[in-house]
Amino acid sequence: MRDETSGTPTVLPVPPVPASGTVHWIGTGLSTGAAGLGLLCDRAERVLVWGRTTERAAALLARLELTGRAGVRALEDGALAAEIRAGDVVVSMLPATEHAGLLRLCTERGAHFACSSYVSEPVAELAADAAHAGVVVLTEAGLDPGIDHLLAHVLIERARDAVGDRADSVRFTSFCGGLPAEPNDFRYRFSWAPYGVLAALNSPSRYIDEDKEHSSAHPWEATRPHHLGGEDFEVYPNRDSLPFIAQYGVPDGWHLTSFVRGTLRNAGWLTAWEPVFATVRTSDEARIRALATELAERYPTTAADRDRVVLSVALDVRRTGGAGGADGSGASGAADWQGSYVLDLTGDGTHSAMARCVSLPLAFGVTRILDGALPAGLNRAAESPGEAGRWLRFLDDNGVRSTFQETTGTGRGAPA
Repeated sequence: MRDETSGTPTVLPVPPVPASGTVHWIGTGLSTGAAGLGLLCDRAERVLVWGRTTERAAALLARLELTGRAGVRALEDGALAAEIRAGDVVVSMLPATEHAGLLRLCTERGAHFACSSYVSEPVAELAADAAHAGVVVLTEAGLDPGIDHLLAHVLIERARDAVGDRADSVRFTSFCGGLPAEPNDFRYRFSWAPYGVLAALNSPSRYIDEDKEHSSAHPWEATRPHHLGGEDFEVYPNRDSLPFIAQYGVPDGWHLTSFVRGTLRNAGWLTAWEPVFATVRTSDEARIRALATELAERYPTTAADRDRVVLSVALDVRRTGGAGGADGSGASGAADWQGSYVLDLTGDGTHSAMARCVSLPLAFGVTRILDGALPAGLNRAAESPGEAGRWLRFLDDNGVRSTFQETTGTGRGAPA
């Protein structure tokens, strides 16, 4: 087929390989929850859980009370490659450094791939070949990244409906944290890979604040107080926020005075972690790994502890010209709009909050692959307000509920 206006060939999208109904769940770590894995046991024709040994995989199923509902496999050399078939879905709960190798294998076999991690450069590069092979690549489909994306898409769509595509001052913040439900002296307990927690502190951040672009090699140095729902927290920017401006579909006519995605911690965290920062600053991987192991042993999330997830996504949009398009934009409706979502979930004796918030949206994304609802190639959670709404309705129905608040005004001060 040829584009008649340019004379160049038109490349049509390749339809996704039909799902086989088999799901391979790779990894047995703390982010695997009964709700997410149980959903796939209900929806898929067959689920296989892969651990370093079959004993570890079986122990995970026993801990989640899913024994007998999924098969177990050991991640021995060549075992996964020998079992994957076209149309299978491979769910990686392994560290992000393992994703590219798994995606390459999936593309060779015509199997789909899903994970909850950020898109790495190697995964992004491989996604084009995956698209040509009809392979769906689902990424950023956990908590953060994941649920935060869903909330951002919905907020921006609501604000556009209220204010339009031109605004003079727009503030967007998204902060997320896994916390101990009962704060300890360290202000933290480890509910996921300890090295990953410390390594993330060495990821430079970039963001917009007070109408200027900022960057920090050590993001915790930009920690500030954050008041939410009658509680005091601390927040700091995390990674590079700026690419998400386009990913979230922020209108070009919105002037961003703040755009920050970051991490939320209990008040007092910055002081309690000062000795940790001294080691992280060295960038000595061996020392950081040793410290991570030591801290995980001192501050684990035990069976007696309850973890807590807090996610706050907020958007404030102002048009100084007032309502009805007085600024010359032609926009109608409110001149000011504020909206926010807050997710605040505490774990119980059966489910940790972190495992539920990571594995449940990821599992729902896998059901969308099984249903043939996602296109081949790279996908990040839900990339449209309509699809995001579908995911949020599912999460709400399954106990992961976000509280929404909205206010509008006329441009003569703060929304009321």
